[in-house]
Amino acid sequence: MVFVLPALVLFAVFIAYPLLTALSYSFFSWTGIVRGDFAGLDNYLTLFTQLPYSTDIPNAFVHNILLFVGAMVFQNTIGLALATLLHRQRRFKRFFQTMYTLPYLVSPLVIGYLWSLMLSPLFGPLNAVLRAVGLDALAQPWLGNPQTAIWVVVIVTAWQWIGFPVLLYGAALGGIPEEIDEAASLDGATSWQRFRTITLPMLLPAIGTVSVLTFIGAMEAFPIPYALGGSQGNPAGATDVLSLLFYRTAFESGSSNAIGTSSAIATLLFLFIFGVSILITVLLRRVERNLV
Repeated sequence: MVFVLPALVLFAVFIAYPLLTALSYSFFSWTGIVRGDFAGLDNYLTLFTQLPYSTDIPNAFVHNILLFVGAMVFQNTIGLALATLLHRQRRFKRFFQTMYTLPYLVSPLVIGYLWSLMLSPLFGPLNAVLRAVGLDALAQPWLGNPQTAIWVVVIVTAWQWIGFPVLLYGAALGGIPEEIDEAASLDGATSWQRFRTITLPMLLPAIGTVSVLTFIGAMEAFPIPYALGGSQGNPAGATDVLSLLFYRTAFESGSSNAIGTSSAIATLLFLFIFGVSILITVLLRRVERNLV
């Protein structure tokens, strides 16, 4: 308990207390920073019945889901493939692990601003390279086109965090006994059969961890969407996410009840993340038990 106590104190002060405070704020009406009467569920009803919340929330929610799906596709295909290749590669293994991890260690806000410069239609190197090799038709304002802007956010987000699953899957692969793979190889199993029937099932705990943390990160996404699309989720809300909506409501809306409404957004977001994370964890553990 003595060793756990400092962590519990930090958790209570910086996580539990703000969560409980936001929950309590969401049940009151506010005039600026002055708390008014008890409002019950009125702040929550406002989110689903009044503009712009009734349209912004579904739009932002869809973008958060796209971030999660895109990150999962990248991490569980490219990330797992890179981890497998590095596991088999003895030379320069640490070097490549470090290179893949470097973006993960940089502030997402910095990553977002750097990519916004690289994708600039005026002086960005990406469009310059496309024009130089004769692919002028592909050069476009990537962040100015509503059809491509959200996919830029998805790709940049997945690119930055790819180092995390590479490290996690690499550690999981290192924990699989080589004797099992060698025995299957002697029995005539191909590389794909060994990966599908031995390696992949034994990676399920790592896949579950990556899935849950990716979901939490995607639903809480703020720095990269903010750097690439601003607080309004430009262009035309194409890069809007729930955290940006919370930020606008709390600090830019000019509403007298900004604290109550933004606290309701934060509470709903937390409950959704918490509930789905528990559900994913339970389902994955059930699958693991069935494979044993």
